[in-house]
Amino acid sequence: MKVLVVGGTGMIGGTTALYLQSLGHEVTITGRKSSPPANVPALAELPYLQGDYLELEQGFSRETLGAFEAIIFSAGTDGRHIPPKQQAEADKYYLYSDGEIFPAFARLARDAGVRMFVNIGSYTHHVAPEQAEKAAYVRSRKQAADGSIALASPSFYACSLDAPVVVRNVPGMRVPILEALVNYAQGKLGIPPFAPRWGSNIMSTTALAAAVAGALGNAAAVSRRAILLGDENWTMAEYWGMFFKAAWNGIKIEASNKDHPLLPRSSMFAGQETVTVVYKPDAADVVLLGEDRRGDVESTIRDIVREYTTS
Repeated sequence: MKVLVVGGTGMIGGTTALYLQSLGHEVTITGRKSSPPANVPALAELPYLQGDYLELEQGFSRETLGAFEAIIFSAGTDGRHIPPKQQAEADKYYLYSDGEIFPAFARLARDAGVRMFVNIGSYTHHVAPEQAEKAAYVRSRKQAADGSIALASPSFYACSLDAPVVVRNVPGMRVPILEALVNYAQGKLGIPPFAPRWGSNIMSTTALAAAVAGALGNAAAVSRRAILLGDENWTMAEYWGMFFKAAWNGIKIEASNKDHPLLPRSSMFAGQETVTVVYKPDAADVVLLGEDRRGDVESTIRDIVREYTTS
């Protein structure tokens, strides 16, 4: 199948693109820059299209999109993507990019003749629905999921796979938060060892990519649905503690109410509120999405620490 991964130069999109390629799909990735990241050889070898979905048809023509049977969207907006000049109006930007333009892009794909559309979304509006009224980011992610799946029809299969905290690294890619956690575990940051008093479901991007492949294989069955994905429930102390363990640092991480510079409360989807997210994904959905690659979070963290230590 000819597949376009929008946002395929990032951690989630890149992992998904390479996973789908390994299954025999013809995968093209997109990004806003003129070329794919040269420091990530596996992605640099994939066909590449430069384009910005925020520009709709000026970024991707109907002819361009219509050449693909399926589109995987992995370019949702979070705090890292807000232009400097718009930081003061972050809420407005979330609602514009995720809530308005993204559904319009999905509509453009449908009108171009794309048969399948998978949005990689966020778990936030599933696990804390009350935050959709309080937090623009959560509301924008719900609008993105709802807006795209509302376009589904017998000729356009659309679903949203809504993921929790994810962890992985494409070889050669430097993910700032992961690099910071490795350095933290190795005692290089000068920050006392503690973690925010918070918890979340966590999964690897490999498990997420397998779910995307399952959605393509069962497109009719998952169409018009926003599906909550997930794997392991950990506190942040347990999660970060795995980085310390992988780095052979015997210090035990304890939870604290203090704000942490690597994960300040202001960066969390619930803001100053402490929300611990514990759940299991629906067993029927796990079966429906096919090959189950879950249960690999700890081994993924070991791989990340190993690569970031030796590279």
